[in-house]
Amino acid sequence: MPALRAGGVEGVVMDALDAASVTAAVLGAAPDVVVHQLTSLAMHDSVANARIRREGTRHLVDAAGKAGVRRMVAQSISWAYRPGTGPAGEETPLDTEADGTRAVPVGGVRALESAVAEMQEHVVLRYGTLYGPGTWYAPDGLISAALARGAVPADDAVTSFLHVADAAMAAVSALTWPSGTFNIVDDEPAPAHEWVPVLADVLGAPVPPRAEGGGAPWERGADNARATSLGWRPIHPSWRSGFRTALA
Repeated sequence: MPALRAGGVEGVVMDALDAASVTAAVLGAAPDVVVHQLTSLAMHDSVANARIRREGTRHLVDAAGKAGVRRMVAQSISWAYRPGTGPAGEETPLDTEADGTRAVPVGGVRALESAVAEMQEHVVLRYGTLYGPGTWYAPDGLISAALARGAVPADDAVTSFLHVADAAMAAVSALTWPSGTFNIVDDEPAPAHEWVPVLADVLGAPVPPRAEGGGAPWERGADNARATSLGWRPIHPSWRSGFRTALA
């Protein structure tokens, strides 16, 4: 993109699933820090995304080692925690007993975080559910289409959201953070029966009726106190205003 090039960014095409391709790209860049944001979400394929987290991360960590890089900042997710009550903090274990379809993304996250922890300095950013341009929650995204079909239940499942700009700011801030794991989410975890009607209104979709109960025990949201203690503050502290600012 011209704007990125104007800012000094140089793009390189590589295959994250090919170790030689990743090694060549990293050695060629000779970075001081690797910021790992690899995902495979465009096709809504959790298996492909988990593979990127397992294999792509492995290749990236190995390549960073060959390039003499000490530090990596890596994207993870904040909804892989063990079931419980209330927002999860970073001390909450991951959901190692997850089964069925949930075992796929959780397994990918465990592999990613384990590999990244091999770096001498490592920061794992457990992002909330991303919204904003280019996400599933954009007006032309997956969730918008599901809302139009009435396929997003307004139930008790709790989500912690994060605007993409706040995710980017956290990644930049994390360049100087101490090694560790941090929930990067907004200030207001919320059940679907609160946020779904707001999102539907912003997107001009039918507002679904309140669904009693619902939601899995792991759908509990996350707490951002550890990140905010280091000075990170979201520009969009709540999805309530963020949806209207970013998606209207």
